[in-house]
Amino acid sequence: MSAGSAPGASSPRVMVETLAVFYAAGTLLGVLVASEADLDTVGRVIAAVSVAIGTIGTAVLLLVRDRVPRRLLDALVAVATVVVGVAVLVPPQAPTALAIAWLASFAVVDSCYFFTPRAARAQLLLAAVCSNGGLLLRGDVPVWTVLALDCVLVALAVVTRRLAARASGADLDPLTGLPNRRSFDDQLQQLVRGDRAVSVALLDLDHFKEINDTAGHEAGDRVLLRMAEEPLRVLPPGAVLARQGGDEFALLLPGLTGAEAVVVVWRVCDALAGIGLSCGVAQYEPGESAAQLVRRADGALYAAKAAGRGRVELATAVRA
Repeated sequence: MSAGSAPGASSPRVMVETLAVFYAAGTLLGVLVASEADLDTVGRVIAAVSVAIGTIGTAVLLLVRDRVPRRLLDALVAVATVVVGVAVLVPPQAPTALAIAWLASFAVVDSCYFFTPRAARAQLLLAAVCSNGGLLLRGDVPVWTVLALDCVLVALAVVTRRLAARASGADLDPLTGLPNRRSFDDQLQQLVRGDRAVSVALLDLDHFKEINDTAGHEAGDRVLLRMAEEPLRVLPPGAVLARQGGDEFALLLPGLTGAEAVVVVWRVCDALAGIGLSCGVAQYEPGESAAQLVRRADGALYAAKAAGRGRVELATAVRA
């Protein structure tokens, strides 16, 4: 199973859109600060540069959207934090400087929802250092006010992290710990927008109802847990194994053609000795929707069942 790097990591598009909102808000605040009549020349230059960075960042996030590399997203959060620390020095009035410093909270929320715990802690430290440093260098902001800002940043980090963990749980199957149908659908939507080959496989446990009826639900649960664990040993990097519900599972195989996916699915079947599987595979074709791709895989699955079960069938290509 593809492992997410953070609770919200399964939704890269959400991260892009969230970061774009934060960048746009920072840009607007920069415009308001730059419009102050009593900024000196250096202050106006810093404000202009900050506005330019915010505008470019917002444009990149909104235009490129699904194709923004994860490392660039992480870098944009760090850059925004550093810009906040520098911009705090610009306005002559302390209240305006504090308003700018509060922008660091945006970076904290974003990182604590989408980053790994280690990266989120690093970002929280960076936000505190940049905002504190700028405010203390000014000399007109009381230390207790700076500490109050730190308390809020830490509280936001803790609450956001807890909410992220809870949201992540909504994307997981409670028994197997695998991604559920919702998570599978979200990841598939992202993949079909790209330019890589991608295949989908639907896997159905043969005669699973008989196991529950004769050996009990605990025996059925043990079979489901085997289904969730043993295939991971033979799946290629980037593959996503999900539970669709009941005895139905699905595989996302980025970078694989249909023929290559069939080979992988047969390896899964071999890894689950003693458990019968009927499987249908379909390769994404340009212009096809995610739903159409899954329907073709479902058709191949039914063909496998009709042919006697315990088989892997490849869906035929869509006719032009």
